[in-house]
Amino acid sequence: MSGLTLDRLAIDLAGKPLVRLSAHVAPGEVLTVMGPSGSGKSTLLAALIGALPPGFHLSGCLLLNGRDVTALPTQDRRIGLMFQDDVLFPHLSVAQNLGFGLRPGGTRANRLARIGAMLDRIGLAGFGPRDPATLSGGQRARVALARTLLAEPEALLLDEPFSRLDQGLRAEIREMVFDMARTLPVILVTHDPEDARGRVVTPLGDRP
Repeated sequence: MSGLTLDRLAIDLAGKPLVRLSAHVAPGEVLTVMGPSGSGKSTLLAALIGALPPGFHLSGCLLLNGRDVTALPTQDRRIGLMFQDDVLFPHLSVAQNLGFGLRPGGTRANRLARIGAMLDRIGLAGFGPRDPATLSGGQRARVALARTLLAEPEALLLDEPFSRLDQGLRAEIREMVFDMARTLPVILVTHDPEDARGRVVTPLGDRP
């Protein structure tokens, strides 16, 4: 089955239940997860990418396009994550940041062509040599998204990626993210009801 399936996913902390979730997110669908602080939203994303901190226990299955990735290391899961902060490398140019997202292999010319095409796609043609520190918040968000997508993920997780943007820019970047990820299953963690408007919402309760 194509898409991302959370099959009776359960996360416990020191023997206490924290997250219980079963869901299937098909390609092109966005599952929005909302809940108060401490409800397990960030812990859920950490579990999905294989980075659950010590002390937590995960059970259930995580299937991506029919492949069981529950026990795979992060780099083998093919799940992209876009954070609240853009997490660009300050010592690298915009193009070098994008190159970091590319999967290994291919010629240098091919890699440069893919980076150039992605910059065109996000409306930043010619920005390759720029220092990330010279970019606006919206431009940095675009570069962060592009780097995530250049890794060719089969699913995308969004950890409140619009929360640091002003209201007008937030709507623009939100639309661009969902448009560029329209062939992927997407899980969005957010506190903003506008992010969730018109989408399937799963609430997480308070931590017991």
